[in-house]
Amino acid sequence: MTEQFDVIIVGAGLSGVGAAYHLQKNCPDRSFAILEARDAIGGTWDLFRYPGIRSDSDMHTLGYDFRPWTKAKAIADGPSIREYIQETAQEYGIDRHIRFGQRVKSAVWSTEDAAWTLEVEQGGERRQVRCNFLYMCSGYYDYAKGHAPTFAGTDRFAGRIVHPQFWPADLDYANKKVIVIGSGATAVTLVPEMAKQAAHVTMLQRSPTYVVSRPAEDGLANRLRRMLPSKAAYGVTRWKNVLFGMLFYNLARKRPERTKERLLGMVREHLGADYDVQTHFTPRYNPWDQRLCLVPDADLFDAIKRGDASVETDTIDTFTEDGIRLASGKEIAADVVVTATGLELALMGGATFSIDGKPVRLADSLQYKGMMFSDVPNLAFTFGYTNASWTLKADLVARYVCRLLNAMRRKGVRQATPRTGDAAIVPQPFADFSSGYIQRAIDNLPRQGDRKPWRLNQNYALDVMALRFGSIENAMEFSNPVGDRHKKAA
Repeated sequence: MTEQFDVIIVGAGLSGVGAAYHLQKNCPDRSFAILEARDAIGGTWDLFRYPGIRSDSDMHTLGYDFRPWTKAKAIADGPSIREYIQETAQEYGIDRHIRFGQRVKSAVWSTEDAAWTLEVEQGGERRQVRCNFLYMCSGYYDYAKGHAPTFAGTDRFAGRIVHPQFWPADLDYANKKVIVIGSGATAVTLVPEMAKQAAHVTMLQRSPTYVVSRPAEDGLANRLRRMLPSKAAYGVTRWKNVLFGMLFYNLARKRPERTKERLLGMVREHLGADYDVQTHFTPRYNPWDQRLCLVPDADLFDAIKRGDASVETDTIDTFTEDGIRLASGKEIAADVVVTATGLELALMGGATFSIDGKPVRLADSLQYKGMMFSDVPNLAFTFGYTNASWTLKADLVARYVCRLLNAMRRKGVRQATPRTGDAAIVPQPFADFSSGYIQRAIDNLPRQGDRKPWRLNQNYALDVMALRFGSIENAMEFSNPVGDRHKKAA
């Protein structure tokens, strides 16, 4: 017999555990299961184990809206975040619904049955499981591989080359020369952390990224927690950080040159007037064309000032036996090279989809409210903000899915499908973002439209209004009455 649930959540990371909480709270009569491809809770925060791994958002917005973050550090390390997710799953009994080692390979929708049939791989064997509503919380990148450009000469390099996504537990870099290739969030995290033990760490970048220092602890949040109940203190801090982030983002978009000048001025304050900020920390793009890199307590800048780390901005000519030769001819010696060169996106965990026997390419669909797809029934997904914390959007999507499920129950229908109708909607790219991981996958990502509800807000306040309080009826077709199932069975 094929097992069947009202809802299946795919992924037991930050999004999946949060989705399960909201489902239990707001739709307590629905049966559900969480399918997790790996063998642990935590998703990203369990997979990544490289030195110094930490959040690039404050935990008062990256944390759940229903469970306050109470530790002193707002910019938290990976193990603390993993522990927070695991404790949340245990506290609310969510862990009892998780099925580990189960990777969803395909999903087939039947309108007649009003059900998704999932083909699930476990231990080399495949089986089927069914649900009325499918909720994808599997993240956005490929867990099986990272982005790894091909560099000439790697076969003759005598040292060790590692990718942060698959950090080897036996890697010893103490008193060794290290090169970290990259300039993104992973690179700026690795460099100061590895510099604590390595002989020297060089951050080798093709082009710079905006790097911003921020205190690891939120002083106001810690004071409020001593004065107010934890939930009240958390709520005030959360909204303070949300509003400040929105203000800064909007200012950066409206006045990019002024914002750029201020960001670079802060770097000069840290590194001194003699440091070549123009070469090593001045990007070719405007602020928020890509995500800013956050360094807590200026740790990257401090490592550079101490001489434990340095930055080289150039392209790679070739690896040599002893390190890397740059296009300029300069050679950098290395015992270890870390390729912090980015992620590969894998929408919906790489699963394939079909509706009533016809394959569906989700990249050909339009996003509906940034969480469903045009003409695809009973399917929601979580994709967080590019300009704010992931969980802010994840919590809103989870609440909306519950509203939708309850509306379906009230209406006595089994199916909810976003429809464009006769509207002449102009398709636009998935996101207005120039980051490499987005651009490399842009053809395989669903598009957005030029108007609501098909356009992404990238604005938490607007999404609160749209997803928590906005109409469920807008561009949504409710169909497939519950009574039809009984008529067909008869």
